[in-house]
Amino acid sequence: MSESEHRPVTIITGRVWREKGDESEGVHIMLQAPDDDTAVRLALEALAREGYAEAELDQIGDMQGEPDEEPHLSAWQGALEGEIAIVTFDEPV
Repeated sequence: MSESEHRPVTIITGRVWREKGDESEGVHIMLQAPDDDTAVRLALEALAREGYAEAELDQIGDMQGEPDEEPHLSAWQGALEGEIAIVTFDEPV
């Protein structure tokens, strides 16, 4: 087994803004990283590459198994393959 198969998928939750002053969107970012600091740095870099101007990250943790539903299932699989998966959604008002 490779090292990435032993490392859990990290999930980071928070909010993102395309432009300052816009409405925020909820975000779940899934990736593999050796530690939390690296995970946060990689997540912020990926968000910037995708055109997000601001991010507020709330929680970080390791996922406990495979998600049940899309789009999180595909994001989890992408993270296992070395991608940084970004899932955005409308936040409840």
